Amino acid sequence: MPRVSEAHLAARRQQILEAAQRCFSEQGFHGTTMVHVIDEAGLSVGAVYRYFKSKNELIIAIAESVINEASAMFEQLATEEPPLSPTEAVDRAILFVDRQTGPDGLMRIALQVWAEAMHDPALAEFVANAYGRMRGHFVLLATRARDAGQLPPDTDVEAVGAVLFGMVPGYALQRILAGGPGRGAYLDGVRALIR
Repeated sequence: MPRVSEAHLAARRQQILEAAQRCFSEQGFHGTTMVHVIDEAGLSVGAVYRYFKSKNELIIAIAESVINEASAMFEQLATEEPPLSPTEAVDRAILFVDRQTGPDGLMRIALQVWAEAMHDPALAEFVANAYGRMRGHFVLLATRARDAGQLPPDTDVEAVGAVLFGMVPGYALQRILAGGPGRGAYLDGVRALIR
């Protein structure tokens, strides 16, 4: 029997993840079963279980995808030359959130991951580690802003980084759960606070 290529395996895994994302977006984690994912993917039971042994493995894989994408973008913001101001960084971060907030956006799944992490110790540990890394990007951003004279010399960069990072999921929660504020109004508030 010919060996299946790595590209084929990766494509099949991605097909399953995309099917799971659609199911989770429409029905939530608890409303979705592995049968739903199998049907949505259009694959056999064995094909799906070859890649993911449980719904929990799917949830973690999707969480990794969402968080890795966000983390890569936050890292880019923190290392951009010349250094971004805190307001510019928050603006770009919430633009990313806006792109991921629609009905098919990954922020809706992120919200479910946050809730599920309160009940699943393995997922909670993963989320805590990942969010610690992401917060670190904002600490670096605050450090660079302080060093560039955009923040006072005695700024506690750990505290500022934590607050800047907190503005991003705070915006996402408001956009998803309350439908607003819009990006412009939110940035007006950020500018007023950072002045």
